[in-house]
Amino acid sequence: MKEYLAETYRIAYYQDGNPYVSTSALAQVMGVSAPAVTRMVQRLKDGRYLEHQPYQGIALTPEGERQALTSIRRHRLVERFLVDIMRYGWHEVHETADELEPAVSDVVVNRMEKLAGYPRRCPHGEPIPSADGVMPRVHDSPLTEVESEEEYVVSRANTHDAQKLEYLGSLGLKPGVPFRLLEQAPFEGPLQLALGDQRHFIGFALAGMLRVCSQAEFDQV
Repeated sequence: MKEYLAETYRIAYYQDGNPYVSTSALAQVMGVSAPAVTRMVQRLKDGRYLEHQPYQGIALTPEGERQALTSIRRHRLVERFLVDIMRYGWHEVHETADELEPAVSDVVVNRMEKLAGYPRRCPHGEPIPSADGVMPRVHDSPLTEVESEEEYVVSRANTHDAQKLEYLGSLGLKPGVPFRLLEQAPFEGPLQLALGDQRHFIGFALAGMLRVCSQAEFDQV
């Protein structure tokens, strides 16, 4: 149930102020069938964690949001600990964190946070909620929607796909890394990026999974 609440929050977070999430979008992210989502949504509605508006979708109630933020904080701190302390690759930790998250206590999570140096973002650039349930707001844009010939910093990677993350990492495209967008080919063509003295081309679909911002905006989180 907490995983459904967390994913509902994550989807809404990317929608720039629209709190309603379609059940089809939730089914796709969770990798389950539409009937399975319908059954779980009903359970969450009965528990007053979700509300439903016809033709709009589902939205978290205040209690649902509290539960979601608790789960997200735990998950992202476990990921950070796995990468920073246990030296996992950023492409390896999402599913491992899903497995570990229910088993670790608040005391353990707080110790992980301390050992990892009180991180503000997870390895994929997502903000980490505070212990009292406050989610930092991130100001960034998809790489496919920004101007060419400008300097940017990778803010977030909006994918859990291990192969895509491993490939992006091999190019050096991780949160906090500065680069210059040289050009984007028309009609959803590839983008050319400069990282230091290296030049890379990435496809439009993959570029759309990267969100970027200025260095100042990155440092505000």
